Amino acid sequence: MRCSHCQECCRETMMELSRADISRLERRGYRRDDFCYVGVDGIPRLKNAGVWCFFYDPERRRCREYQSRPLGCALYPVNIDEDGAFMIDALCPEGDTLTHQELKLKGKRLKALIATIDAEAKK
Repeated sequence: MRCSHCQECCRETMMELSRADISRLERRGYRRDDFCYVGVDGIPRLKNAGVWCFFYDPERRRCREYQSRPLGCALYPVNIDEDGAFMIDALCPEGDTLTHQELKLKGKRLKALIATIDAEAKK
């Protein structure tokens, strides 16, 4: 998939985080409380700084932690609808560049990630 750096996926994010995501970002030197909050559902999510994801640099139009970004960000623009079907988020202007094979692979990884995050929230 191509990325046009349109910024849509980094604006007002509510990206869920796994423990592995949090640990990886902490190893990069960030404090958990700076980039993450826990919702009323017990699920950790990325914080925003203003309208942007904590890690987004609006001047450079890039993620400051692209190589260490949360898995959900790496799997974007793939989402799962309420029926469990894989879909491409309509906000992404380059979503149509995702191949069917990429959609299927990222969808399976996303399904596993969501199961992990849900299980972690219950502990």
